[in-house]
Amino acid sequence: MLGLMQSHPLMISSLLEFAARYHGDTPIVSRRVEGDVHRTTYAEALGRAKRVARALDALGLAAHERVGTLAWNGYRHFELYYGVSGSQRILHTLNPRLHPDQIAWIVNHAEDRALCFDLSFAPIIMAIAGRCPQVKHWIALCDADAIPPALAQAVPGVHSYEALLAAQTDDYDWPVFDENTGSSLCYTSGTTGNPKGVLYSHRSTVLHAYAAALPDVMNLSARDSVLPVVPMFHVNAWGIPYAAALTGAKLVFPGPALDGKSLFELMQAEGVTLAAGVPTVWLGLLNFMRDNALRLPTLQRTVIGGAAAPASMIRAFEEELGIHVLHAWGMTETSPLGALCSLKNKHLAMDRASQFAIQVKQGRPIFGVEVRVVDGNGVELPWDGKSAGNLLVRGPWIASDYFRNDGPSPLRDGWFPTGDVATVDADGYIQITDRTKDVIKSGGEWISSIELENIAMAHPGVAMAACIARPDPKWDERPLLVVVKREGSTLDRDELLRFYDGKVAKWMIPDDVVFVPSIPLGATGKILKNQLRQQFSAGKAQPGA
Repeated sequence: MLGLMQSHPLMISSLLEFAARYHGDTPIVSRRVEGDVHRTTYAEALGRAKRVARALDALGLAAHERVGTLAWNGYRHFELYYGVSGSQRILHTLNPRLHPDQIAWIVNHAEDRALCFDLSFAPIIMAIAGRCPQVKHWIALCDADAIPPALAQAVPGVHSYEALLAAQTDDYDWPVFDENTGSSLCYTSGTTGNPKGVLYSHRSTVLHAYAAALPDVMNLSARDSVLPVVPMFHVNAWGIPYAAALTGAKLVFPGPALDGKSLFELMQAEGVTLAAGVPTVWLGLLNFMRDNALRLPTLQRTVIGGAAAPASMIRAFEEELGIHVLHAWGMTETSPLGALCSLKNKHLAMDRASQFAIQVKQGRPIFGVEVRVVDGNGVELPWDGKSAGNLLVRGPWIASDYFRNDGPSPLRDGWFPTGDVATVDADGYIQITDRTKDVIKSGGEWISSIELENIAMAHPGVAMAACIARPDPKWDERPLLVVVKREGSTLDRDELLRFYDGKVAKWMIPDDVVFVPSIPLGATGKILKNQLRQQFSAGKAQPGA
């Protein structure tokens, strides 16, 4: 017997309709590529998103066709999120930090029919336009008189976004269709092999937005002012553009200015209460605030994910700045939120050191996400906080396959293998100990590169650290530490290696340290350990002091 409830499909367009109706005057603030700060509201965003839908109709784009974006976090990108997906097309966010050859490959693989871009990325567009014949419409996110002559000459017929919208009205009725219809497409960063497309649905996106807003997740409400530093061009800015609309939270978009000073000034001016980003971004903000003895009194919490946050960073935010850190875990294939670390009631009576030991973990799975940890033979390991194995996940916003995948299914008996090595404790808290490809196998034992990096990052002379495996004839692999010193630091190899005494077993201490001016970062802000391994393979590392 079926329940007697109304049946309404979960539509992305309904999120913005809700925000406009009940939070219509709530601000959406954007630092623009043009250099100024732009202000709009949810009500105005809804009208412009409907103009986007009508403009795509006028350009002849059919349902399910892909519309690419190369854009920073801003109000125009936000309008595309809803105007494209809400009109039954698929929003395809492209990562401008990838190499142009890789971007062209992704555009062609996705078969994008239109591509919208900020003028910051005009050089990329001019480099790839001739190699992407399936793109019929190139749309610059600017006024008509702002299109540079060189761009107009290199890409004949390039449209102005503002001119396209000005030619339309906002009397548009969103179509209603199967909630399992594809809504947005995001490709993995492709550090190994070609990137793979993850196609989200309206249903998965709306459910993920509900989950993100939960009290034990981001704890979003209409009283929040939210700044997503995590880019809208990758994994939908961790779902914040949807979850903010669902709750009516104020949105503050940083645009291209992601340095510590710019972020601080925008957060201070707009009373930001919640921010989200990867560790490398927060390191810049933390150093700027430390160097200038600054505080952000409105900023209550920050979500740190994308890579494991160093314990020293979490402690600095908490103890020096009074900002609560929510450690998170996820990936492109999990939409991306899979787990987030918040304390349970029984933890509140613990001493601060015990609480901190929990906070450095990646957290508990969100309702809707199931996890398991298995050994190399697929046998499930106990949730004892010690047994490390391969982390598998499943749930309604976890990928079941890749877009236009010609190979085998990525699933194992219905579970998605994340590529992470992790432990799970009795309360369900996940701790990522490494990536499968980054774990160091020494003398038959595993060494966590993340643990060694976190210890190094706790040294006051270290600005950034990465630990990689270096081939060893006796032990198979041994850890090598690659370090960027803080400005003015006189730290040397021996001092840093002594810093490990008593923190890990002696056999886990890195064999050597290499000091470098910078560490390569990938398109999503993660350390590119594959490049470091190539650079510092056996015989190539030159220890520095």
